[in-house]
Amino acid sequence: MLQGSPSCVWCQSGSTLRASGFCCVCRKHLQEIPSSSTNVSTSLEWDPGKTSELLSGMGVSALKKDRLGNENTPQDLLVSSPCLPPKRQKVKDNEKDFVIVRRPWLLREAESGISLDALPDELLLAIFAYLPLKDLLKVSMICKRWHRLSFDESLWQTLDLTGGNLLPGVLGQLLPAGVTVFRCPRSCIGDPLFKTSNFLKIQHLDLSNCTVSAADLHSILCLCEKLQNLSLEGLVLSDSIIKSIARNPSLIRLNLCGCSGFSAEALELMLSSCSMLEELNLSWCEFTATHVKAAVNHVTSKITQLNLSGYRENLQIADVKTLVERCPLLVHLDLSDSMMLKPECFQYFKQLVFLQHLCLSRCYQISPAALVELGEIRTLKTLQVFGIVTDSSLQLLEEALPDMKINGSHFTSIARPTVGNKKSHEIWGIKCRLTLRNPSFL
Repeated sequence: MLQGSPSCVWCQSGSTLRASGFCCVCRKHLQEIPSSSTNVSTSLEWDPGKTSELLSGMGVSALKKDRLGNENTPQDLLVSSPCLPPKRQKVKDNEKDFVIVRRPWLLREAESGISLDALPDELLLAIFAYLPLKDLLKVSMICKRWHRLSFDESLWQTLDLTGGNLLPGVLGQLLPAGVTVFRCPRSCIGDPLFKTSNFLKIQHLDLSNCTVSAADLHSILCLCEKLQNLSLEGLVLSDSIIKSIARNPSLIRLNLCGCSGFSAEALELMLSSCSMLEELNLSWCEFTATHVKAAVNHVTSKITQLNLSGYRENLQIADVKTLVERCPLLVHLDLSDSMMLKPECFQYFKQLVFLQHLCLSRCYQISPAALVELGEIRTLKTLQVFGIVTDSSLQLLEEALPDMKINGSHFTSIARPTVGNKKSHEIWGIKCRLTLRNPSFL
């Protein structure tokens, strides 16, 4: 370097300088570097306004966008004031011909790779996998790239929105993101407003005791063809909903406890189509005798757990005979609150060689003394007969049936998604990662 010639800010060479403090070569190179605010991916349509609507529908406050329009640059690198000119360091008197110029601090930090823009997609996805639901929705507003990554299918496998107030359009944006496990009981569900007619990937779905119209429920179920577990407990259904359920041949567990609004013909179609069912809960539905006969005549022979409680005069002994002949693999059978059952139906129970759990609570035509006959079923482990036996007769019955646990539980768990602790965020043994921890904010 020649004495008295200032050096380039970037390469420290003594080449001819421009007014900016850079030599011709470095200045051209810097002009070719893309701006840090340029999005990595432009293939995904990104509308911050619509994303804000989704967040508000979920009860999530949006991030404030900085005035510089930066995307993922850390805050300590954002300088609102203009960059100061390069500082010149003082030198000794006998070296006055030399000038030392430091590189701007912002450029030095950019060289070190601190910007999150430089991270590959795989690493950002690994980071996003640790974010809770609300934070994941917030980062989706940062930029187009982060929006695309935050809705990657790998992050949305399991979703729990229990007790939420889901505004119209929320489910229409979340469920197509690749959700396979969706837990949403006791929620208020608005119109999903799906923007696509593609089938969803949901395999495990719990909408028990939700506030949702039959039309909106149908708009969800008509896009489901891969369901393995489904719970719609306490909902008003329709024939179109039952026919949508029938299009899920891989269905293993179905809970329709307390449901209403569908015909016996639709029930017959569904049971005939869902031939892989192992657990079925049809208790306390608004069934007529025709519905009950459709159930016992068309339920699959592969069923192992069945709840047909609550049918009082509509379930006859002849129906029990038909059911036993059709379903020889039954392990757990609940026929509680069936007023027409008598001890003569015990002969049919004895034909079930795999029967372990039997519920006959409040079947008042069965006397406590007659229950001793059930001791002949060697496989039977538990017997629920609430309302039939008094405390004193219960003790005598326990002495007569010492190998059987009597009146150990008031409720059966057949096909129900959650048993015991409702705060476990689990359905059918599957834990949900993305959860709505404070549904009161929705």
